[in-house]
Amino acid sequence: MMAASGQSGREKLNFQLSLRRRGISDQTVLRALEDVPRDLFVDPRDKEFAYADTALGIACGQTISQPYVVAYMTEQLRTHPRHRALEIGTGSGYQAAVLSRLCRIVVTVERYRTLVDAARRRFASLGYDNIEVVFGDGYDVPETQGTFDRILVTAAMDAIPDSLTERLEPGGILIAPVGPQNGAQQLVRLRKTEAGIVRDDLIPVRFVPALSGLAKEL
Repeated sequence: MMAASGQSGREKLNFQLSLRRRGISDQTVLRALEDVPRDLFVDPRDKEFAYADTALGIACGQTISQPYVVAYMTEQLRTHPRHRALEIGTGSGYQAAVLSRLCRIVVTVERYRTLVDAARRRFASLGYDNIEVVFGDGYDVPETQGTFDRILVTAAMDAIPDSLTERLEPGGILIAPVGPQNGAQQLVRLRKTEAGIVRDDLIPVRFVPALSGLAKEL
């Protein structure tokens, strides 16, 4: 079993207050972030910074997003307990863990085998049994996975491919950072309506790039 979170009540309280001050108001999202021990998803060397509002590096040159961005993206996703959600880019597994507290099923796809194996161990140790971790290409999610009520992309895409929007159920929502690796990126929300796909531009963000294919190493 994984060691229990060692963060103090004061750190977690400050964590929640920081999110509220920055405008996160959905109580279900706030409870989900309170429930998931973020310090178990960061590099052990960074545990003291786990509840600081900053992005942190993890294995394979990837990052765990700052708590505000995780909270904001989750809030904008407008989840429901009946939903089946897809995440592109598992990373350490933190975002998928938060979604698992809000959705019926979470499927998360990661191209780095090292991250896949580590995330599976974390989820098992925490008893998060409604998450399926897929070693695969986020640009080519297996057809056998079906469609989803919500899709969340946690790496920047130059453009959102039709292969993802086509996986949305009617009324579904997709959120992704869009923009070049070394340029301005925008968090975008797509809603699948009867009239077609409706786009809303949200906030400027900075994410690592979403790459196609499986990683050849790690």
